[in-house]
Amino acid sequence: MSGSFDIADIQRRMQGAIQALKHEYSGLRTGRASAALLEPVRVDAYGQTMNLVQVATVSVPEPRMLSVQVWDKGMVGAVERAIRDSNLGLNPATEGQVLRIRIPELNEQRRKELVKVANKYAEDARIAVRHVRRDGIDIIKKALKDKSISEDDEKRFETDVQKVTDKAVAEIDQTLGLKEKEIMQV
Repeated sequence: MSGSFDIADIQRRMQGAIQALKHEYSGLRTGRASAALLEPVRVDAYGQTMNLVQVATVSVPEPRMLSVQVWDKGMVGAVERAIRDSNLGLNPATEGQVLRIRIPELNEQRRKELVKVANKYAEDARIAVRHVRRDGIDIIKKALKDKSISEDDEKRFETDVQKVTDKAVAEIDQTLGLKEKEIMQV
């Protein structure tokens, strides 16, 4: 392949969007306790905003319980506030420097809300993939304009980019389907 067009780079960037989606999904609650659930929680600590895992240790002592061990006693209130305000529907109980969080059974309404969130994450991933596709097409068009590839190459490369895009979108849709099934499972 001539020019700076590299289908492998485009595939890698699209896979990055899919990996980001899977990471976001790991934090979506399904009724089982998971340390990843608290990953998106940000705490106002020491005059800046930090990830919860930078000020505390999260563990899963029981299937429906999270335990958050805050390292600095002065940070307990900030961590508790951050968890309550996180839109995860969690209510920590504080015992000294440890916050215990019961993971409630999900009701039907909460499950439907989580499915909406999962769909939004999937749409964000699809948009990221489409941006990568557009970048790839732009590189191909520029290479054609610079006469470093022929029109036949242009068509072939655009077809390759579209195939990679379709495959990435299909993987996003499949990941979403699995997550929806997991959320709706009672």
